[in-house]
Amino acid sequence: MSEASVNPFGADAITAVCKHMNDDHPDDCLLIARGLGGQPAADSATMTGLDGDAAYYAAIVAGETVEVRVPWSRSITERRDVRIEVVVQYNEACKALGLTPRGEGEH
Repeated sequence: MSEASVNPFGADAITAVCKHMNDDHPDDCLLIARGLGGQPAADSATMTGLDGDAAYYAAIVAGETVEVRVPWSRSITERRDVRIEVVVQYNEACKALGLTPRGEGEH
């Protein structure tokens, strides 16, 4: 997202999404950082933010924090689309890592 662009998601929405991902889906954050974020050696990862173009994670690699940007499959502006795009990221990360993703109703 360019500096001139405005994030379509407010601070409250970003905080809520990050809290949900980090509290309820920490393993998914790690899979995404490993499979799509270029950090295959990450020990853990947390979602730190999002905008209309990507999700942002902080991965711990060899004891160091590495910032990770993972683009959405398309630009989004609606909060309901965040869940859809995180599931896309999760499924693509599983594919990249050779893992079987959970079923649709298990997210």
